[in-house]
Amino acid sequence: MKHRVPVSSIMTKNVVKLNLTDDLTKAEMLFKKNNIRHIPVVNGNNIIGMLSYTDLLRISFADAVDDDEEIIDTTVYNMFTIEQVMAKRLVTIAPETTIKEAAEILATKEFHALPVVEGDLLVG
Repeated sequence: MKHRVPVSSIMTKNVVKLNLTDDLTKAEMLFKKNNIRHIPVVNGNNIIGMLSYTDLLRISFADAVDDDEEIIDTTVYNMFTIEQVMAKRLVTIAPETTIKEAAEILATKEFHALPVVEGDLLVG
């Protein structure tokens, strides 16, 4: 792969996202339905955070072996907002960032997802 290929050529353009006003139950449904591990959080069209499936696991009783697990998770999810659980310090890249540069960021920062933005607008 060429070192100068922009991430815009391989990024996901139809990004699954959460609105700041969505709840954590919706977040869990989107994670499972789309088989993804990270969801950008937007306020309007601007990205303001990133929610990972691990973030949800930290506040839930996902490891509990109980028939009432779904009820427990829903109760816990109702105690928190997305804003309280999401990561707010984001590292983002521009569409023209090269794939090599993005890979270096992912490797050195130990991130698993990099939102692609133009200004604050999420594009990939």
